[in-house]
Amino acid sequence: MNQNITSVTQQLVEPILEQMNLELVEVEYKKEGKNWFLRVFIDKPGGVDIEECGQVSELLSEKLDETDPIEGAYFLEVSSPGAERPLKTPADFKKYEGEHIYVKLYEPMDGEKEFEGTLVSFENDVAAIEIRIKARRKKLEVPFNKIAKANLAVTFN
Repeated sequence: MNQNITSVTQQLVEPILEQMNLELVEVEYKKEGKNWFLRVFIDKPGGVDIEECGQVSELLSEKLDETDPIEGAYFLEVSSPGAERPLKTPADFKKYEGEHIYVKLYEPMDGEKEFEGTLVSFENDVAAIEIRIKARRKKLEVPFNKIAKANLAVTFN
């Protein structure tokens, strides 16, 4: 059911975002405490501002009221993905080459399931990530289909 709600929401919001030159990062529908939340994360180069989030929220809310895909009450939230933006598609990995990322794998590689490092490149559905182990650097080749979760990682230098 949740998958259906997120895909319907995605179909409704994409034309709105296209008109506004914004990008859909992710749609999630989940229960927190007693309440359900429909969250839509949007972005553009340089980031989105509160007015853009409000505009998308208003337009999407109208579309959701028309199609009514969700039974019961829920809260609609439209926002930026923030500094630790998720990387969901091969295009995301390509776009953020050179950035510091966090990756969680479905199964261990070199005895580990989680890595943080620099996304050196993304070619042929393989992410080349340079990680640091104590004082030395190591390059990992991670196939896209082995990645359970990935996002940009904030570093403090």
